[in-house]
Amino acid sequence: MTAEEVIMIIREGLFVVIKTAAIPLLVSLVVGLVVSIFQTVTSIQEQTLTMIPKILSVFLALILFGHWMLNNITTFMTTLWSDFSVYIR
Repeated sequence: MTAEEVIMIIREGLFVVIKTAAIPLLVSLVVGLVVSIFQTVTSIQEQTLTMIPKILSVFLALILFGHWMLNNITTFMTTLWSDFSVYIR
């Protein structure tokens, strides 16, 4: 196994991780921004007001996109394990 193959596997793995984690992170970012704007406009400075909507929105995103996220990870691992004989030569 050459260094280029190892770099390719690492690159693909990092891309899968970034692609999979992007959805909940972006949902949390957007909801946090909306709640922060709402707090600024209404002058409400309650800390729990920011956490509850973000937690609920991330759970909702995981429920909606969890199958797709798990499919991405499973596909990557299946590809990795199916090419195992190539890696040990």
